[in-house]
Amino acid sequence: MRCPGCGTDDDRVVDSRPALAGDAIRRRRECRSCGLRFTTFERVELPELAVRKRSGRLVAFDRARVLDGMARAAKGRVDLPDLESAAAEVERELRALGGREVSSEQVGLQVLQQLRTLDDVAYVRFASVYKDFQGPEDFELELSSLRKAAPPKTA
Repeated sequence: MRCPGCGTDDDRVVDSRPALAGDAIRRRRECRSCGLRFTTFERVELPELAVRKRSGRLVAFDRARVLDGMARAAKGRVDLPDLESAAAEVERELRALGGREVSSEQVGLQVLQQLRTLDDVAYVRFASVYKDFQGPEDFELELSSLRKAAPPKTA
């Protein structure tokens, strides 16, 4: 690793720990030449995951875009760290399907599954856009399926 201060590649690792999300290693380094301390992150580089849109177009999977959609649906209801974990889980599930290409439908279904576990209102908000609700009967149908799937609440 080259020092950002002097450019030499002679450093030592002072501290090493998992990053907050747990998907990287954070390393504090010290340059043996100039003494500058700096931080590096080590991440696994996975093969590119592509999404086949309904139009047939192929685009790169973007976890930030998934997170944005989830955040809009969950606005004011779910904390950002929980949404970030859910978006990471969406990506893990899609990669577990195998292959380097998934359909936009598979992405949407994974998002719905994650939102359903986080918050019912966020789930219905996302479902209303994703499933293209046309009227109140669509909401009623989705809510009835939510009620049937929900475990009974104990007092």
